Amino acid sequence: MKLAVPKETKLKENRVALTPDVVKDLVKKGFEVLVENGAGMNSFFSDEAYTAAGAQLCDSNKVYADADVVLKVNAPQPAEIAKMKKEAILISFLWAATNPEMVSACEKAGISAFSMDAVPRISRAQKMDALSSQANLAGYKAVLMAADTIGKILPMMTTAAGTIRPCKVVIFGAGVAGLQAIATAKRLGAVVEVTDIRPETKEQVESLGGKFIVVKSDASIKIEGGYVKGVSEEFLKMQQELVAKHVKEADVVITTALIPGKKAPLLVTDDMVKSMRFGSVIVDMAVEQGGNVVGSELNKTVQKHGATIIGEGNIPSLLPMNASDLYAKNIQTLLLHLADKDKFKWEMEEEITKGSLIVFKGDAVHPSVKKAQTA
Repeated sequence: MKLAVPKETKLKENRVALTPDVVKDLVKKGFEVLVENGAGMNSFFSDEAYTAAGAQLCDSNKVYADADVVLKVNAPQPAEIAKMKKEAILISFLWAATNPEMVSACEKAGISAFSMDAVPRISRAQKMDALSSQANLAGYKAVLMAADTIGKILPMMTTAAGTIRPCKVVIFGAGVAGLQAIATAKRLGAVVEVTDIRPETKEQVESLGGKFIVVKSDASIKIEGGYVKGVSEEFLKMQQELVAKHVKEADVVITTALIPGKKAPLLVTDDMVKSMRFGSVIVDMAVEQGGNVVGSELNKTVQKHGATIIGEGNIPSLLPMNASDLYAKNIQTLLLHLADKDKFKWEMEEEITKGSLIVFKGDAVHPSVKKAQTA
């Protein structure tokens, strides 16, 4: 089979779907790999490195038209999908439930599409879990961004001129990104407080040295496969009231809360931002899905009530070498689970196949897409 890696076209995207090391491994396994000219340059992987790994370089038209399988980071545009041959296969982040135009383009083109963000969260799929691999890096980078922006150091420091008190960092959400943010902030010497609507995360937070802010759960919280799928406005309001005191005393706030397929929940109100110390920093990691913070703006850093709000929409892309390397291994593992060098297995009732397959030979099959189409 011919695998193809197009150059990413999304604004501020520096990642690439396959790295030269992974290309070399796939070529050894019998796959043919096409890579668009310059696809890895923003990740610091040269065309020469891909050629040395056994890939063939090609232009943007050939990379779609000749491919049996197209591998991407971000979902291609409908015009790009239209270039794919019938019954070709796409593997990428798709966010299909909120991207109906992309799903329609896949149906019209008669292709099949697997979504990296729909891989089930089960133990045997951990090596395919691109959401986690990218969130891990994002949590680390978010703390560094805050540390670089705030006008003070994070750790306590005793000097002849006096003692500098440590920064207080408040983190909303103890998922993969949040836990990495906790670990990074602690390593830099900050005092870390964490809130999460899932009480079972308390032990993980405390094992990393964070203090858990207890917010009592209620029946409105829906959790599936480790992800929060829904929460009521009443609960969010109660959480805001309980956490407001901690935000007021924070030097840095980092928000990580996302609900797959839905707008990000609002966690930090305008009054909470106003209550913070002058010069405080907020990193809204959910800004691309609407944001957790009132006043955050996508891909912008803004000042509000004396606080700096960072709204970087694609934090993993700021670490493109590591992010691409991890993503390439994720996508390779999924590909080798679904197929060999000659064909796809199409084990339609197998859990990983069933969970990640969005469109099959021109027909939308994933429950989230079918529900969106009938809504």
